[in-house]
Amino acid sequence: MTAPSRRVLGTACETLAAADPALARAYDELGIPEWRVGEPCYAALCRLISYQQLSTTAAGRIWERTQAMFGEVTPEAVLAADPEDIRACGMSRPKVRHMISIAEAMTTGRLDLERVCTSDLDFARKELVSVKGIGPWTAELFLLYSVGAMDAFPVGDVGLMEAHKLLLKVETRMEIKEFTRHAECWRPYRGVAAHLLWGWINDRRAKAAQPSPQA
Repeated sequence: MTAPSRRVLGTACETLAAADPALARAYDELGIPEWRVGEPCYAALCRLISYQQLSTTAAGRIWERTQAMFGEVTPEAVLAADPEDIRACGMSRPKVRHMISIAEAMTTGRLDLERVCTSDLDFARKELVSVKGIGPWTAELFLLYSVGAMDAFPVGDVGLMEAHKLLLKVETRMEIKEFTRHAECWRPYRGVAAHLLWGWINDRRAKAAQPSPQA
């Protein structure tokens, strides 16, 4: 997958900045965000599943062990493996079941990622979430990273809501429903807004973690 061009992202950021003061501040401080890019493949879905409800560090270690076990994480390899061996990498039982469910859907043709990549966004969403193990959050992130859908949007992502709160300099972040309604004003660039918010808060955390200069 190729990320949207900087020209396209710049146009989107200008539009978002005009629609939302929080995004205007993020764009002013961060500039055009780096677009996260992934391959539209089975392994990308499994990686997203492995990262659910875990810290980035812990999930990264689990995914590294999973990759080391398989060499290449493919539907055929997962279906041929002993589920307990996959669990030994650190995957929970539900996550292993989800990996198997998605592998079965792909080998039978119920899930066709090439079709997902070339379909309109609504159809792509429906095909992804029709498979057990792919929830809305996973589907939206796959559409963002692996398909490059500029209006894909992971509803309920705590990092996005926290970044928006901090940018507005308010005490309490929006509830999920309120935040989802608010994000409607970002269409058709909700995915770009997500990258702006993630990029801004990650940059903020990185600067906070830097040691203070010696006096």
